[in-house]
Order: sequence, then C-alpha cells, then structure tokens
Amino acid sequence: MSEIKKKVPVGYGTVFRYIQGVKVKSKYKAVWLGKRGGNKKRKWLAQIRASQKAGRLIKHPLSPREKAIFLAALYWAEGSKKDFNLSNTDPQMIEVFVKGLEEIFGVPKDQIRVSIRIYEDLDKQKCLDFWSQIVGIPKEKFVNVNILKGKKEGKLSYGMCRIRITKGANMLKYMFAIRKRVGKLFFESS
Repeated sequence: MSEIKKKVPVGYGTVFRYIQGVKVKSKYKAVWLGKRGGNKKRKWLAQIRASQKAGRLIKHPLSPREKAIFLAALYWAEGSKKDFNLSNTDPQMIEVFVKGLEEIFGVPKDQIRVSIRIYEDLDKQKCLDFWSQIVGIPKEKFVNVNILKGKKEGKLSYGMCRIRITKGANMLKYMFAIRKRVGKLFFESS
C-alpha cells in the first residue's frame, strides 16, 4: 500500500478499497511477503538499537557490591529456595553465576558441583563439552547427567545446567540476606 500511495496521491483507505480481492501473482508473491510488516520490522529494529544504546551506558566495570547484588537477584529469580542451587538453560547466566561465586564470594572451583539435565535426543558428550566449557570445570567432575525420556519442543541444544556448592547453607543464607536488604533499600529510596 505504501508503494502505491507514493505513486498515487490518495489516502490509505482509498488504496485499501481498490486492492481488496486482488490476487498477487506467484512470481511476485515472495517480494510481496518480504515487504509485509515493514513498519513493524523497522519499529522493532529501532527499539533494538535504542536498547543496545542504553545498555552501552554501563561502561565501567561493576563494583564487587554491584556484582553481589546482581548475583543475589539472579538467585532470587532462578535459584532454589530450599537449598543452594541454581538451574537454567541460559549459558551466559550460568557463566556469570559461576564466575560471581568464585570472584565475589571466594568459592573455590572444587566446591562447585555441576549437573545437567538433557533429553534423550540430545548428544550427551556434546552437552557435557558445552557446559564444561561454560563453567570451566572438567566434565569428568560433573556430579550427574539426568537424561529425560522423549523430545521437548523449543528446547535449547544443550539442556539445562544446575550449579550447587558443597555446604551451601551459608551461601543460601547470604543470598537471602542480600535479597532482603536490597528489598528494603529499594523501597526506602522511593
């Protein structure tokens, strides 16, 4: 419609009335389909660019305090409420969480326990190699590989990774304490 309107000086309503019921020839169909939703695509791309620009405002490295708060927020959203473990399919989240445990909380790698859950149609070795690279722990040190029956639509290629630490009760208390303090501070600043 926008191309017709550029050549013929009439309103969109007029163009719309005249094109009702017009069949697009098969040789032009691919071009026509590629142009549909152009405004939505442009708007979506503009929003992506604006979001990326806003994300670049965080230029300086995060302080240890900011990292601790971020890790507590990750745990608040994705961690277990009964014992200290976090499970997710997002490799970047798992990587950030493991790095934060080591860097901010001083958890040694040998206290980090990793297990994965995959479906039977996934390549077990490929999944182990992938998560081993993400967490920086040899796959031989993984605690468990849980293989689920069936196939799951929309799954990630590498399954789900679970991170725990030995004797994690204190870390769980620490995460809850940070969460509680952040919650109070959030409402105090209003």
